[in-house]
Amino acid sequence: MPDFVIWIGIGVLLAVVAFVVAYKIGYNARSKADEGKIGNAEQKAREIIDDALKTAETKKRESLLEIKEESIKTKNELEKETKERRAELSRNERRLQQKEENVDKKLEQIERREQSLSAREDSLNKKKEEVNKLNEQRVRELERISGLTSEQAKEYLLKVVEEEVKHETAVKIKEMDQRVKEEAGKKARDYVVNAIQRCAVDHVAESTISVVQLPSDEMKGRIIGREGRNIRTLETMTGVDLIVDDTPEAVVLSGFDPIRREVARIALEKLIVDGRIHPSRIEEMVEKAEKEVENGIREAGESALLETNVHGVHPELVKLLGRMKFRTSYGQNALKHSIEVSLLAGLLAQEVGVDVRMAKRAGLLHDIGKAVDHEMEGTHIQLGVELCKKYKESPIVINSVESHHGDVEPQSLIACLIQAADAISAARPGARRETLETYTNRLQQLEDITNGFKGVDKSFAIQAGREVRVMVVPEQVNDSDMVLLARDISKQIEAELEYPGQIKVSVIRESRVTDYAK
Repeated sequence: MPDFVIWIGIGVLLAVVAFVVAYKIGYNARSKADEGKIGNAEQKAREIIDDALKTAETKKRESLLEIKEESIKTKNELEKETKERRAELSRNERRLQQKEENVDKKLEQIERREQSLSAREDSLNKKKEEVNKLNEQRVRELERISGLTSEQAKEYLLKVVEEEVKHETAVKIKEMDQRVKEEAGKKARDYVVNAIQRCAVDHVAESTISVVQLPSDEMKGRIIGREGRNIRTLETMTGVDLIVDDTPEAVVLSGFDPIRREVARIALEKLIVDGRIHPSRIEEMVEKAEKEVENGIREAGESALLETNVHGVHPELVKLLGRMKFRTSYGQNALKHSIEVSLLAGLLAQEVGVDVRMAKRAGLLHDIGKAVDHEMEGTHIQLGVELCKKYKESPIVINSVESHHGDVEPQSLIACLIQAADAISAARPGARRETLETYTNRLQQLEDITNGFKGVDKSFAIQAGREVRVMVVPEQVNDSDMVLLARDISKQIEAELEYPGQIKVSVIRESRVTDYAK
């Protein structure tokens, strides 16, 4: 076993020695080959370097040539551009020189014209002074001949011209009025009469009291209650006065607010039917009555819309229309009046050929401000305009509401029709009533207004204040002045008085000569 190992070790050693000898022999052979290759490579490298140097030298020479050519070209362009600019500058200098010469020439011409104008102005001033002197001489000569000063002559001429203009104006007004009456009178009468005949509505007269019938006089004590607590509760809840007097089987409700009075009436009737009258029951019945009245108001507004065939009205305006059922003006129910105006305006619109629906709508809403004028500040016209603007009504309706009493100028034919329909409804006999004091005051104011004019001798208010007759002094008022006097009196009446319908002004001039045969 050990011999075998030794032989193996000797074999390995011999193999290693053989490998080393072979490697050295191969390495020597490769070294010689590499030296030959290196020599060839160095020679080739020197050749490449020489070629590169030659190429670089060639490129350098070419670049220098190109740079020189470019610089020469740029220099030539600069010289050319410089020459062109110099030529342009010389041309501009020549132009400026020419313009300066022209300006100098124009200045010389202007100076000559100024001198000429100054000379003319001096000549005109001298002539003006001469004219003024001649005019003064003429005026003095005229004053000497006429015996009047210039101021007196002016006053005389103005007076003559004023009289002529007044006479011509009166004649023109009379002719125009007569022509308009002839042309429009018949048609207007036909339209109005036709509309009135075709429109028939109910009219009621409201007052400030309501009467509630009782089943017996014993009920009065139950309404008053112990120590008056029932009647105080009812008055506090409704805001009206309960008058329990000697009237048999009746209680009077008094109040200026018709809606509250209606609530009190309904609540009291319900309490009488129910029989249980005490404060808590009164409060319950008043609440029910308020709801019932509110429903009635809405139904009244809707009924008015159906009767007039008006659609698309805002619900709040419908409710306000219903409230007008409890509003009166000179005893005329406001809702019935609005319905009548709407129907009349629609009929008139049909006659003259304008929008019937718009006319009905404007007529129905023309007094809408009366529904809130006792709660808000302002006239019913101002409040009505605000409500119509708030609920997006058309400009035609707004202008009709604003102009139906003549506060502003109507801007459409529909607005004029609303004025006419409103006057027809208000002026119809029996439509409105006034107190005796208001009536007599209006008559007195009519006579006072007419008596205040120059040349008026007497005046008389007749026809229940529908006409005023004015007697004038014939020596102070001629026929032409009568036309202007009647017009001035009517304008002042319109400005100072409030009245339903219209007032006729008649001016009478009478001359009497009396003699006796003896």
